[in-house]
This record gives sequence, structure tokens and C-alpha cells, in this order.
Amino acid sequence: MNTFKDVIGREQVVEHLKNTIRLRKVSHAYIFHGEDGIGKNFVADIFAAALQCEEFESEPCGVCKSCLQAAGGNHPDIIHVLHEKATIGVDDIRTQLNNDIQVKPYSSRYKIYIIDEAEKMTEAAQNALLKTIEEPPEYAIIMLLSNNLDAFLSTILSRCVTLNMKTVPREKIQQYLMEYCGIPDYQAELSAAFSGGNLGKAIKYASSEEFVRRRDEVLHLVKHIEEMPMNEIMEYLKHLAEEKTMIGEYLDLLLLWYRDVLLFKATKDTGQIIYKEELLTIQKQAAGKSFETLNDIIEAFSTVRSRLKNNVNFEASVELLLLAMQRE
Repeated sequence: MNTFKDVIGREQVVEHLKNTIRLRKVSHAYIFHGEDGIGKNFVADIFAAALQCEEFESEPCGVCKSCLQAAGGNHPDIIHVLHEKATIGVDDIRTQLNNDIQVKPYSSRYKIYIIDEAEKMTEAAQNALLKTIEEPPEYAIIMLLSNNLDAFLSTILSRCVTLNMKTVPREKIQQYLMEYCGIPDYQAELSAAFSGGNLGKAIKYASSEEFVRRRDEVLHLVKHIEEMPMNEIMEYLKHLAEEKTMIGEYLDLLLLWYRDVLLFKATKDTGQIIYKEELLTIQKQAAGKSFETLNDIIEAFSTVRSRLKNNVNFEASVELLLLAMQRE
């Protein structure tokens, strides 16, 4: 089973959790905060298993009955609060947590409740939960996993220990992908750079055929856009409109390319280049484009993101970016 040793780039959070177990100073309520895919569930599950472990050390032993149940997802005293609707309603909290928490643990020292996407709790659901957090049974531990602290009532926040799951250094993500996932170094480096420090996203990108397809499309575009006729650019614009839900991914891949070109032009340093297999093309474009042109292109990415965020016409916004990229 997974242990804290398997957690990448979370040294402070891991040390805090291990100390709470070691010193027997476990809180009744925690918030694991971070963007989706950052590892909140992974860390919370390990923490829950360690708390219930029959050895009661700072790591789950992995061999006792409790650890085996936790690893199998069928531990009777580790309860995942589920919801079927777009929000977590008051009935979800009352039925699955408030009413159930009055029953003592079946076999362990604690009764642990894990609420994923806790930011989806309605105000009524949070108020119902608040009553339990204010006067919990001594054996109760509640873990809220969320990507948005602003969604919580201040009274909830004040009664929880908040653990912020920050991004993981790119080098650690790349090393993990290569050593534990068997990803080639080039693909690992690109996935790590593209993930923005999110290990979950990096793993998804490294193993996604769709991600590889989009990367190849982007490489074809940046290599040939300068000589593309307008009708071909319009065809590509039409293609992007069909995949507009993934436009952020396309924009990130494109921006990484021009970041590489600008970086090489400014420093001639190949060590920080992400698209290393395309170094010759990067060198050619760096020599053929002025700093002003490259800065204009990179600025165009900020402009198109802002326009799309403000619901400006998609085709018009992206067309301006493509035309900026075509500029000699």
C-alpha cells in the first residue's frame, strides 16, 4: 500500500501529519487544499490509513488488518462521503456523516470521514457539518478536500487545520515520471513543464494519447505557420473551435514553444529548453525573429486568454493569435 514515502514534494505537509500521529495531537477537522490533481486524495488516504494502523506509528505498516482494509477501500471506519448531484446538500451531510458519527468505530480507534470536492457543500450543508465539528465525538476526524477555500464559511475555516498542497518542483515531477512510470526523458520533461507543478496532471499528460496528438499538432503549426496560406490557417482555426474545451491546453503548448525560442535567443542556453528534440527549428526561429516579434507573440497569448475569459468571440480571439504567430 502507499505510505508517506510515496508522497512527492510535500515534505512540510507530510512532516506535520506524521508529527500529529507521533505526538498524539490529532485534530478533529482538516482541510486539504489545492487544485484538482495535486494529490489531496492521495495524502488524505495515507493519513487515514496511518491513523487507523494497528501499529500506530507515523506510517501505515501495510500488513495489519486495518491497513489491508484501507488499501482495499473497504475499511469500516474510513468513510467517504458521496454525492450524486452538482452540490453536496444538507441531506448528504446529515445522512452520511451527522447521523452515522454517533455510532462508535467498529474496529479502530477513530472514525474518519473524507469529503472530496468539499467546496460543493451548500451553506445549509456547511451549517449542518459545523454543529458536528464544534462538538465532535472524541473518536471523530473529518477531512475536507477542496480546491477553493473561499467557498467555506468562516466558522468552518476557523475550526479546521488547513494544509495547503502547493505545486511540486518540475525536476521532482520529471524524475518521478521517469523512475516510477517509465516515461522517456523528453516526454517526462514536457509533461512536467506543462503540468504547472501538478503531479496528477503530469501523470495524465505523460500517458495520454490525446496530449501527444495535441503536442504534435502544435509542433506542426509552429514549424509551418509562417508559410501557411490564409485558408489553411482558417481551417486550423475551425479545428480549434471544435476543440474549444481544450483550448487552454493548446495555448499552454504553444506558449512553451515561443518561451523556448525567446529563451534560446536571449541566452543560447539549451539546458532549459523544453522542446529539446526540436532544437534545430528553435535555433532557426530564434535567429529569424526579433525580440520585439517574440515579445509581441507572447503578449498575444495573454490577450487571447483575457478575451476568452471575458467571453469575447472565440474565433475572432484565436484568429488574432494565429496572425501574430505568422508575423515574420
